[in-house]
Order: sequence, then structure tokens, then C-alpha cells
Amino acid sequence: MKETNPLLSSHHNIRRRPVDWTEPGLLVTRLRLISDPGCDWWDVSYCHGEIPGGEEVRVILPFSQLPKRGFKAAIVSYARKDGLYAVKLGILDDINISILV
Repeated sequence: MKETNPLLSSHHNIRRRPVDWTEPGLLVTRLRLISDPGCDWWDVSYCHGEIPGGEEVRVILPFSQLPKRGFKAAIVSYARKDGLYAVKLGILDDINISILV
């Protein structure tokens, strides 16, 4: 298996309370996508973020899968439906996206 933007294993042990991605001031710091070679979809493994005050949270997303081709456009579409600006959330920043295949 190969992962882009891997984290230290201790990072996964942090307890985070869940918040919806519509939480005011939320900044997504990590979106992890996983899949098998040949599959057309990414499964969302987890999404982490930070809210004002610096609290690290687990982000509840309105999707659990994304198409491999055009996944960022799909995220933008979901964000628009919820009245969000995906770029402002940080969810589209390559540094915040981890892909495991």
C-alpha cells in the first residue's frame, strides 16, 4: 500500500469530538481517502479539522464515497448544497488530503 501525506501513528490516537462540516469557522486539516487499484471510487476513511480556539475535531461529512475522477469537483458540489465554500474549508488543499491505495 502507498499513502500520500502520511502522518505519525500517534496522530491517530487523539480523541476528537465530532462536528458537522457546516460548523462555523471549521478548517479541515486532514481528509483521508482509501481505495483499491481498479476501483472507481474513493472511500472516506476519516476527516479531521480544527475549530476556532484550536480544538481538533472529527468532521462529519455528507458523503462517504467520492469518484476517483473529479473527486474535488464532487466535494465542491456537496459544499454548495450545504451553503459552504469548499476552498475556505481547506478540504481541497493537497497538503490536507491523504490518499491510500
